[in-house]
Amino acid sequence: MNKSHEIDYEIHGHGIQVVEVELDPNETVIAEAGAMVYMDNGVQFETKMGDGSDPNQGFFGKLLSVGSRVLTGESVFMTHFTHRGHSKAKVAFSAPYPGTVIPIDLSEMYDHSLTVQKDAFLCAALGTKVNITFNRKLGSGLVGGEGFILQKLQGDGRAFIHAGGTVIEKQLNNETLRVDTGCVVAFEPSIDFDVQSAGGLKSMIFGGEGIFLATLSGTGKVWLQSMPLRKLIAALAPYGKNKNKGESSILGGFLED
Repeated sequence: MNKSHEIDYEIHGHGIQVVEVELDPNETVIAEAGAMVYMDNGVQFETKMGDGSDPNQGFFGKLLSVGSRVLTGESVFMTHFTHRGHSKAKVAFSAPYPGTVIPIDLSEMYDHSLTVQKDAFLCAALGTKVNITFNRKLGSGLVGGEGFILQKLQGDGRAFIHAGGTVIEKQLNNETLRVDTGCVVAFEPSIDFDVQSAGGLKSMIFGGEGIFLATLSGTGKVWLQSMPLRKLIAALAPYGKNKNKGESSILGGFLED
């Protein structure tokens, strides 16, 4: 794995954040498809297979490295944004739903890597390795994508991940934390991650907290989100049903007349 490009950045906004990355000539940032908001003249983008962390990797090597992305329904392609002009240029990214952008310096992480939820990765400096990984523990498999399908970021540069709502960063010191499965955004590899049943049968059925909880144990950093996409969709769903029934608002009724 090559040394990552050194990129500067600035995060704009509060509830719906945008990360603006500043590139020197020939610097590159990689991103998931559709994450780009705007870019300066001189920045060129190209869709490539994989993250480009190993430029000497052959076609079949790339095919094997992205195979797990295909199995999980992810795109095998990533977009590479490179500054081909002079001086400096900027390119900005945002996630597909409201939330917070978290900057991560992978060189400061344990083993230069970070495990993140399946849809949390936003963008990173070229040289960052982005892999799909599977949590093989039984409980994780029972809750599908939340805790079972994860992404692993490796490198020595900047990476940016996205979280829904408010972000809480916690430092565990040989401790255990139990969390709603969807509220886990990222954790260092020194943390043991598992998914376990939430409690007795009555609590699981009537408690409203879900059947399973994520358990984070050990020493290291974890990042949590207050509004995962699943909860956001559940909160908005009743309004969508009312709109279909013609009950969107009083004002809407007048406008229709």
